[in-house]
Amino acid sequence: MPFREYRTWYRVCGSLRSSLLPLVVAHGGPGCTHDYVDSFKDIAALDGRAVIHYDQLGNGNSTRLPKKGADLWTVSLFLEELDALLSHLGIATRYAFLGQSWGGMLGAEHAVRQPQGLKALVIANSPANMHTWVAEANRLRGDLPQAVQDTLLKHEEAGSLTDPDYLAASRVFYDRHVCRVVPWPPEVARTFAIMDVDNTVYRTMNGPTEFHVIGTMKDWTIEDRLSKIAAPTLLISGRHDEATLEVVRPYADNVPDCRWVVFEDSSHMPHVEEKALCLATVSDFLKLHDES
Repeated sequence: MPFREYRTWYRVCGSLRSSLLPLVVAHGGPGCTHDYVDSFKDIAALDGRAVIHYDQLGNGNSTRLPKKGADLWTVSLFLEELDALLSHLGIATRYAFLGQSWGGMLGAEHAVRQPQGLKALVIANSPANMHTWVAEANRLRGDLPQAVQDTLLKHEEAGSLTDPDYLAASRVFYDRHVCRVVPWPPEVARTFAIMDVDNTVYRTMNGPTEFHVIGTMKDWTIEDRLSKIAAPTLLISGRHDEATLEVVRPYADNVPDCRWVVFEDSSHMPHVEEKALCLATVSDFLKLHDES
């Protein structure tokens, strides 16, 4: 899809001619790729609805812009891109949206504008306030083995955040609170491998790791705007999630029509860690709103 002077990659599984709500899936990061949320495509086979994945600008198969700075990588850019995609596909008047992690933050930003075409919203493993996210991530970090904590702190103080020892120590946290499937499934590993090559968006908006958030999103919050969301909402999180119960709770407390499901054997990726149950949960929720 042409977007500004760039190109946004997308993929449609299933048929947009279906009478069922088409589901747009947005990946996290900011700065990941569609690969690790690829499993949601199976909802097309489960339901017969269209499922659309896309790589947000700067990521994956979309135009990469490694020399662009923070002035480009903004929430408003990605909201504009989402609007362009909905229009390009001809579904802006009737669709469902699922956002995972940062994708859910983007979905919430989209939903508070009360677009009439948004008939159902799924927020998966997403913070509502980055200060809470950082506080909880560092609480979880405090439960890591002391040697791991010491390694993380040493390299953060030295600024050596690409040192192999720092990356290995970070992986201990990721294996506990991001994806507990060992080894990581190929689609999850693929996202992280692509980010190893180009992490421009993640580094700029988030920072070097999930718990060392020093990017432009560090003060972001949507807590005080959540009551504006009119679409029926499904909230998803994992019992061992880096997006802890306190991190996601503002959605449950403040979105007027919100159902919250916690996956007991998952961390940040129930769609990978408890795939069948997660996809069925999303599918059942969407079916409730196909007549909207």
